[in-house]
Amino acid sequence: MTEDSFFETLEAHYTKQLPFVVYSRPINSKIKCWLQNDTVLHKTDSFTESGFVFSPFNLEDKSVLFPKEACLISEIEIDALETDQIDSIDIIEDQLDKIQHIDLVSKGIKSIENGDLEKVVLSRFVSKSLQDANPISIFKRLFNRYKNAMVYCWYHPKVGLWIGATPELLLKVEGKQLTTISLAGTQSYRRVSKPTWTPKEIEEQQIVTNYIKAQIQPYTKQINVSEVDTIRAGSLLHLKTKITSLIKDDSDLKSILEALHPTPAVCGFPKANAKDFILEKENYNRDFYTGFLGELNLKESTTRNTNRRNVENNAYAVVKTKSNFYVNLRCMQLVNNTAQIYVGGGITKDSNPEKEWEETVNKTRTIGSVLN
Repeated sequence: MTEDSFFETLEAHYTKQLPFVVYSRPINSKIKCWLQNDTVLHKTDSFTESGFVFSPFNLEDKSVLFPKEACLISEIEIDALETDQIDSIDIIEDQLDKIQHIDLVSKGIKSIENGDLEKVVLSRFVSKSLQDANPISIFKRLFNRYKNAMVYCWYHPKVGLWIGATPELLLKVEGKQLTTISLAGTQSYRRVSKPTWTPKEIEEQQIVTNYIKAQIQPYTKQINVSEVDTIRAGSLLHLKTKITSLIKDDSDLKSILEALHPTPAVCGFPKANAKDFILEKENYNRDFYTGFLGELNLKESTTRNTNRRNVENNAYAVVKTKSNFYVNLRCMQLVNNTAQIYVGGGITKDSNPEKEWEETVNKTRTIGSVLN
């Protein structure tokens, strides 16, 4: 399939208002597309099916599922897409939004000082009118710009249209091997040999790492933790730690998802207290922002030898069940000709409300740079 036919088919599907998702995983030149053949709204809370799942921040609400058997799946391999030239929009922040967010962050800090929380992630959204609201065009620009992110465009006529470029893996499962990462801390990218991280950012990262280890311990064994690394996501830098382990035979995917999600990177710690604070104080419904999305229970066959003539070894093909989910960060929802851009930041005892506001402004500009 050519690039032109791939996107022509996708555009035609969207014109018919049929559900679809188009996406590319990090450091991957493949773009995959799932086209659901009807408008049925499938949901799951068991995560035992095979398909593509889109899950909300609050898992008490069911996740939307594109079942594999109800979809046409295709892919292309390409390094860059042809896109139109745009003049990106100038996102002017509202002063009332600034006052409200600084007040929200101040309440979070006070709750931490009172001992109710150790960390809480607080967010907001910005609504911007668009000249070009074609989601496929926006997806193409994101794909060209964010090679180390899960770039996606997801649509269901009964739910809405979401677009994003998230650098954060929630988890990846290949057979019995589980891989996850802790990602926290944010600063603007500058052309220096080695970025400097503050104690606040290092502490925030360690909270996430410790939490993930504790949460997966009942369900896995042989937990390995990498050194802390700095990764780049567009114009931003983050701290990242990779965590791998083996899933125990009596563990299931749903239990692991419920243990991990939402992580301190998008919610806070302790999780229940932070989640309650968010649902009570943020004054809007996050919906799928800081939820997760990705491939669910797909079968993949691998052989011991890639030489097709080696019939003996090919007879020992191994079929693995694979899942991979990414946290829905750096995202927006398109409503008519308006983009609702979602941004947030982690709050600890050392947070400065004004600087936390500035961090959300930087994140807004990052995702807004592909809009016009």
